[in-house]
Amino acid sequence: MATILLADDDEDIRLALSLLLSSEGYQTLEADSAKSTIIVANQQQPDLILLDMNFSRDTTSGQEGLEILAQLKSINIPVILMTAWSSVELAVEGLKLGATDFIEKPWNKHKLLNSVSAQLKLATLKDEHKGYRQLLAGDDIKDWVCHSPAMQSIEQLVNQIAPTDANILILGENGTGKSLLAQRIHQLSSRQQGPFISVNMAAIPDNLFESELFGHQKGAFTDAKQNRTGRFQLANQGTLFLDEIGTLPLNLQPKLLRVLETGQYEILGSSQTQLANVRLISATNADLSQMVGKGEFRQDLLYRLNTMVITIAPLSQRIEDIKPLVAQFISQFCKKYNKTAVTLNQQALSILQNYPWPGNIRELSHVIERAVLLSTGDEITPQQLILDNVVKNEVGNALPLQTLEQTEKQLINQAMEKTDGQVIEAAKLLGISRNALYRRMEKHGIEHDT
Repeated sequence: MATILLADDDEDIRLALSLLLSSEGYQTLEADSAKSTIIVANQQQPDLILLDMNFSRDTTSGQEGLEILAQLKSINIPVILMTAWSSVELAVEGLKLGATDFIEKPWNKHKLLNSVSAQLKLATLKDEHKGYRQLLAGDDIKDWVCHSPAMQSIEQLVNQIAPTDANILILGENGTGKSLLAQRIHQLSSRQQGPFISVNMAAIPDNLFESELFGHQKGAFTDAKQNRTGRFQLANQGTLFLDEIGTLPLNLQPKLLRVLETGQYEILGSSQTQLANVRLISATNADLSQMVGKGEFRQDLLYRLNTMVITIAPLSQRIEDIKPLVAQFISQFCKKYNKTAVTLNQQALSILQNYPWPGNIRELSHVIERAVLLSTGDEITPQQLILDNVVKNEVGNALPLQTLEQTEKQLINQAMEKTDGQVIEAAKLLGISRNALYRRMEKHGIEHDT
C-alpha cells in the first residue's frame, strides 16, 4: 500500500485528495506549508508527493513550489506538481527540476489517478533496477583479479568480445566467479549504462518460468493479483544474465529459444507482442554438450547461447590469484566486523596456495572470513585457517568446523569467561569496540552484568 504526501495549504483540497486516494487503497499524509512539506517528506519518506505550486507567499507565480521541489530532489521521491495557474513554461521548469508529472487544478479524477499509478509503478521499476545496476567502476573493479596466466587469457578475450552484442556462455565449476565475469563483460560493453539483470534459473519453479522471464498481467492466472514486470523487460537495453542455465527443464527450453531466435515474446495475459532488446550472457557448471547427447538439452538452444564460450579455470589452477584475493577478502571482512587491519603471514599463505580448493573462490572467501574473526593479533596464522574438520587453537582445545554464527558466539563466551565478564576487556581481547561486542551479545542472547 503506497503512501502519498498531500502538500497543499488549502484544507479542502487536501481533504478531497485524501478521500479520492483512500478510496483507491492509498495511504495519505498531509502538509500545509513549505516547511512542513520538507519535514514530513524527510521523516516519513512517502512513496509519492502531490505538491501544490503556490503556498502563502503568492498565488500565481509557482516559485514557492519550485523552491520546495529543488529541496526535495535530494531525497529521491517522485513528485507530481499541481496548480490552478498552470502554464507550459512553469511545467517545463518543474520537470527540469525533477518533477515526474504536472496536474492542473481542478483536476480530472481519472487523469490524476492514472498519473499517480504510473509514477508509482515507474518508481518501483527503478528500485528493482537499483539492485542489479552494479557497474564495475570505482571500488567494484577491484573485485576482478586476473594475475594468473589462465585469467590473463580470459581478460584478453573479454576485452575483445565485450563491446559486441554476441551471446556468451560462461562455463566453470561452482564458486569460480562466473557471475562476476558476467558483470565485468557488461561493464565493458556498449550497454554499460543499461541495467544488469541476473536470474538464477535453478531457483525458478517450472510454473513461474514465463511469469519470471516475460512478466504477467493482473488476472493472467489464479495467483496473479497484480502486474509483474518480467526480466526481459527489466533488462531492456542492458544485459540479461541467466545463471545455472543447465537446470532449465527440457519442456521450457522452447519458450526461451523462441525469444532468442525472434527477439519476440508476450507478457502472460496479454496478446501484444513485445520486442526484447537485451545482451544475453548464460552460465553453468554442467556439460551442456553431454546433456545434448542425452536428450536433456536442446542443441538449437545451445547454438543460440554459445556464440562465444568462456571457461573459467578452478582456483587450484590459478595459484597466482590467491594472494591478491586473500588481501581483498581480509580488507572486506575487517571492515564488515569492525576489526583492525590484519595481514596473512607467509606460512599461512603457503598453506592456502597448496590447498586443492574444491569450493574455489567461494570457499576461500569463507575461510578468510572465519580467519579474520578468529584472529587476535595483527596477522592471520595457520592456526586460524579452518581447512580440515578441526583446528587447534592457542590453548590446544579442539575447535570444530561449524557455522560462522556458532564460531562467533563461542569466541564471545570464551572472551567473557577469560575476562570474568568484563565487557571492555573482552572487547579488547576480540579486537572490536565495546558497542560492537554489546550488539553481538544481544544478537546471540548472551547475558552480561550492566
